[in-house]
Amino acid sequence: MTRPGPKLVPLDLTAVERAELGRWVRRRKGAQDMALRARLILACEAVGEDGFPVSTKTVADKNGVTRETVSKWRKRFLADRLAGLEDEPRPGRPRTVLDEQVADLIARTWESKPENATHWSTRSMAKKTGLSQSTVARVWRAFGLQPHRSETFKLSTDPFFVDKVHDVVGLYLDPPERALVLCVDEKSQIQALDRSQPVLPMMPGVPERTTHDYVRAGTTTLFAAF
Repeated sequence: MTRPGPKLVPLDLTAVERAELGRWVRRRKGAQDMALRARLILACEAVGEDGFPVSTKTVADKNGVTRETVSKWRKRFLADRLAGLEDEPRPGRPRTVLDEQVADLIARTWESKPENATHWSTRSMAKKTGLSQSTVARVWRAFGLQPHRSETFKLSTDPFFVDKVHDVVGLYLDPPERALVLCVDEKSQIQALDRSQPVLPMMPGVPERTTHDYVRAGTTTLFAAF
């Protein structure tokens, strides 16, 4: 007895295709869409008791999808085999920034410094790479790079460090009656300084970090009026 409806074309999977589809189904990481498509194709390969390939309705019901979905991926597999299960390029404006340009931008941000400046800005990096300022800003945001930021750190070995902090902070929070609390630091002299430890470079999501203390290498004085 012939089954009613259009006759389905057998998929005729090769051993290599069957093994690859099975790998897509079993892998724990990756797009689940690919795993579903692989399950559908493997299910479509099955043959019913009547000797014909199982219907799209049977495969759809078993996998919780519509018959249109099963038919779509079955047709694409017949046309292009495994390559047909991959997502088609999305319509839209083509990319104007290549992967090599993004890699070069990230390398420059990590490994170089601009001339006459301590850190890169979006404008200076755009001028150096030939990209737009907005493109530089987008790439930096995507990779968590913040070359304009710098944090300090200190691990004190002073056994009385906590007590001293309490004294200083307590003076600000609760000064003596009718007292004026002033904070004084060097202002008139400009010191040639170097950090006591190497600078920890910037990483994605982490700004450049430097020690709070430094080694003095001479001083100079700058007189300015504002």
